[in-house]
Amino acid sequence: MTSRFVTCARLMSGIGLAAAWALLACTGAFAQQQPSDWIVPDVTTLSDSPADRLIRKGRELVVATPSLIGPNVGDASTRYAGNNLSCSNCHLSAGTRKFGLPLFGLAHLFPQYSARKGGEITIEDRVNSCMTRSLNGREMPDSAPEMRALVAYIDFLSTNVAKGETLPGLGAGSMPELARAADPARGSTIFRDACAACHGNDGLGVRRSLPTTDLGYLVPPLWGADSFNNGAGMARLSVAANFVHFNMPHGTDYASPRLSVEDAWDVAAFMLSHKRPVKPGLERDFPDLLLKPVDAPYGPYADGFSVDQHRYGPFGPIRQAIDKMKQSPSPAAPR
Repeated sequence: MTSRFVTCARLMSGIGLAAAWALLACTGAFAQQQPSDWIVPDVTTLSDSPADRLIRKGRELVVATPSLIGPNVGDASTRYAGNNLSCSNCHLSAGTRKFGLPLFGLAHLFPQYSARKGGEITIEDRVNSCMTRSLNGREMPDSAPEMRALVAYIDFLSTNVAKGETLPGLGAGSMPELARAADPARGSTIFRDACAACHGNDGLGVRRSLPTTDLGYLVPPLWGADSFNNGAGMARLSVAANFVHFNMPHGTDYASPRLSVEDAWDVAAFMLSHKRPVKPGLERDFPDLLLKPVDAPYGPYADGFSVDQHRYGPFGPIRQAIDKMKQSPSPAAPR
């Protein structure tokens, strides 16, 4: 990884609006560093047409979210986000990093069936899932300029992707599960040694420019009132642990993880053991409970396992029970 690429990745991890335009040059450098099977469209080649300006606006929304739609922006009608996180705090490098929950190659995967909803969802629905869960805010109308810009940027990142093609590197990765429950107590030691230097001993991150509250975080909080809520994908242990393993500490490359598999599971469990906002109405998620992820941190469940085992594992026994129920002639799954 070149020093120029590292600099770009650090900047893109969450920036203020004033710096967003300066980072456009970094995207071109990033495109040159990716393997040939991961072609990132170059935003520096965009024109000044209305369509291309919309794409650039979408990228700004990803990297400078609180400055544009955060809870403290001047226009109350555009306060869609309920916290001061940026989309790029989870979708690393403006959504272009492998196993950093990339936005690359997603446009052609929608509409798709959502087990959480129990029906088909659009790309706009998926964006709003992030708005109401990861950003702990409210839904954005499909016609809102901000929604159109975000969708335009996601479409742009799929420019070189054939319809029906699923690119490698999507999601947060997939490492082996533990045969035991993840251990938050052991994870606290790992957090102190590997995470606290950036996220703080209290895990509440580093604000970009105190006391101003609309420029987000230099380093995001991992828990607390300004973090993602318990309905977010990152609130699932498998997502958080894989994300940590393949991306953290800062500067980690997915091909050369710094934390062991065991350490990643335990430190993610420590992170998720802390309080965070609670999303109302989660009991309505997953109408067919047999399709609910085994590590969903909230009930109800189709099985008889405890909430703690769903949160921390081991997940093998839960998965076996669910598989057995699915094979039953009359599974008691839908509610």
